[in-house]
Amino acid sequence: MKTIGFIDHYINNWHADNFPRMIQGSAFKNDFQISLAWEETTPPGKKPLAEWCKENNVTPANSLQQVVDNCDCILVLSPDDADRHLPLSQYALRSGKPVSIDKPFADKVKDAKEMFDLAAKFKTPLMTSSSLRFTPALTAAKKDKIQNKKVRYVSSWGGGRFPVYIVHVLEMLVMTIGTGARRVMSVGELPGAPVLIVDYPDQRRGLLQLYHGLEFGLAASYGDGESLFLADMQGFYEAFIDAVLNFFMTGKNSIPQKETMEIVALQEAATRALEHRDHWIDVETS
Repeated sequence: MKTIGFIDHYINNWHADNFPRMIQGSAFKNDFQISLAWEETTPPGKKPLAEWCKENNVTPANSLQQVVDNCDCILVLSPDDADRHLPLSQYALRSGKPVSIDKPFADKVKDAKEMFDLAAKFKTPLMTSSSLRFTPALTAAKKDKIQNKKVRYVSSWGGGRFPVYIVHVLEMLVMTIGTGARRVMSVGELPGAPVLIVDYPDQRRGLLQLYHGLEFGLAASYGDGESLFLADMQGFYEAFIDAVLNFFMTGKNSIPQKETMEIVALQEAATRALEHRDHWIDVETS
């Protein structure tokens, strides 16, 4: 049985609180166990590491180095603080062991590039993704309907705070329409409800929206006048956990690095676009 180590900014968050149950209920439940966990800090009002570990039958580690040295696979969480992913993952990315980094991968292109470069230098398998990429309805639509047909327009939407949740609608956009975005514009933003246009040089177009309480969904136009509307986005967390565990088992990441880098670049450009409404902001992937 392979061991998984959790590395987190603070351990008492939704992902760390729920991933152990999802792993135990996954298709790989007999192949993995969470062995060690470590957190960087305990914010006021959050459970400390020792309490979290006791509740989840996990051993608390004294350092992130102990987690990496003693576990077969490393899961770097910190889902609400993307800026901590680079410092929290550097030792793991030098280990050669499979490393999965939670969403958003990075809030800056330069940080994302440094993590990919580290992984490549030390031959460390690396996976990162929003869980929405693995939504069964979306993966089925890509395989059975869109196939290799050109996608000309995608609208993707969902709820939540921009810095943490925009990655979900971006992941759905990029996996459906592809890469090559040129620029982003923020239009008509209400407080807490950003709307962004993504422009491509070949007349493709994306539309992104976040609104509190809005369920995730996607619409697309592709092929010769064909269209797609997806509102049943259930099962993505379970499918995501299976994908991460399959990655831990095989060391093979099926997500193109080019797509991940574009998602980070789009999020960085979109963040700037919110500060300069109704102006195009270039997407810079390097």
